[in-house]
Amino acid sequence: MQTKRSILFLAVLLLAGFLATGCDDKEGLATAETNSTQPPAVPVSVIEIKPVPMRDVIYLPGTTEAWQDVQVAADTAGRIEWIGPREGERVNKGDLLIKIDVAALKAAMDHAEAQLKLADNLYQRRRRLFERKIIAEEELDLSATQRTLAATDYEQVKVRYYHGFPRSPIKGIINHLYVDAGEFIDTGKPIADIVNIDRIKINVRVPELDVRFVLKGQKTPVKIDAFPKRELNGQVDFVAFKADPATKTFLVRTLIDNPFGDIRPGMIARVAFVRRVITDALMAPLFALVDKGGERLLFIEKDGVAQSRTVSIGVIEGDRVQITSGLNAGDRLIVKGHTEIEDGMKVSVQ
Repeated sequence: MQTKRSILFLAVLLLAGFLATGCDDKEGLATAETNSTQPPAVPVSVIEIKPVPMRDVIYLPGTTEAWQDVQVAADTAGRIEWIGPREGERVNKGDLLIKIDVAALKAAMDHAEAQLKLADNLYQRRRRLFERKIIAEEELDLSATQRTLAATDYEQVKVRYYHGFPRSPIKGIINHLYVDAGEFIDTGKPIADIVNIDRIKINVRVPELDVRFVLKGQKTPVKIDAFPKRELNGQVDFVAFKADPATKTFLVRTLIDNPFGDIRPGMIARVAFVRRVITDALMAPLFALVDKGGERLLFIEKDGVAQSRTVSIGVIEGDRVQITSGLNAGDRLIVKGHTEIEDGMKVSVQ
């Protein structure tokens, strides 16, 4: 009898153990199932929002122009005997460009010079006679007048003669020659175009709403389309006081140095005009903005949860934008992983 009771007691203990083990397994499975339904936190990167200075900049296209652009014309007619510098060659101010046959004017100049010397010698003799009181003062005055007229004639002929040797009025480069040696050129016909590109003008058309921010002497960062990696600094040289009646824009001219001589007239430039400086702007990277149904959103991380904010934007400078509403100083702005989250999702700051 005692043996049967012992066997029964052991069976009850084994059954209780099996039941306890089954309950533990069910609780573990339930816990695992519950944890598997919760999505993992999305890894993100954040930056803390702080007030920073921003510039309100307007970028406008313009065209480059030579600092000096001169067309030299002939002041006298004649056959071209000689041509000096050719296209693409540099010249200094006063360099001889061509020689025109002015042999007839040379003879006239020599004659006028001889007449001047004769008139001067006559005046000197009469002056000595007048000092000795041999002739009257009227004769001396007549001789002085004749000398003056002879000098005037000589100067006029000399000027016409030297018109046969036109010279460069500026330092620059021969951009185009209109003549060849041996041909006849008439008065007023072009000889050569000479450009000076040591400095470059950039002409920009500024809208009427923005021209009030542009002042003479203002610094202007410049980009040339042909040299996108080159940083250039210009300075406003002229602001038009009258608008173009067709476009209602104002001509603004800014100047840049061209030490390498590779910026050429006619190139496209982009000029930046600073309209104002915002000293305490709240800024966000442009790529952090998310468009949701026409609304601009930013995501903020707070206590491990993503919060969406509808924002308004202001000034755009480069790759950053001013946030005028919806963002506060001290907010932790999500700048990486923001395209993979929704409002209220758990996030993990990396």
